[in-house]
Amino acid sequence: MPVYATADELYTVLKDVFDRVNEEPAHITTFTSSNLVIRMRFTGPEAEVLLDGRQPPLEVFFGNRPGDADLELSMAADLLHKIWLGQVKLKDAFFGGQIQTKGNVLRAMKLTDLFREAETAYPQVLAQQGRM
Repeated sequence: MPVYATADELYTVLKDVFDRVNEEPAHITTFTSSNLVIRMRFTGPEAEVLLDGRQPPLEVFFGNRPGDADLELSMAADLLHKIWLGQVKLKDAFFGGQIQTKGNVLRAMKLTDLFREAETAYPQVLAQQGRM
């Protein structure tokens, strides 16, 4: 059984995660000054998140958005859950083919600080929402 039954459940958690991440904008300047737009597509449930790093503050959009992204990442929502809980290493998921990419993969390095901050916030959000 998937961790998230619906896209709305996933969006609720991710919104809280990115709100927490945005509380410390200095921790994510690598991404917010990257001039990159990253699209994350999820399966199980089908969902989409757009991360806009063209200028601070970080803007996050939930649901299908028109336009191109500099880099697209596709993965199961359960995989993101495991990565942010430290059960799966991000690099193992990338190099193991669990995360599909479209665009220049080297640009994904600009996501490192943002993902690190999300990994810190994610378990806190799950606990606050009674999901852990």
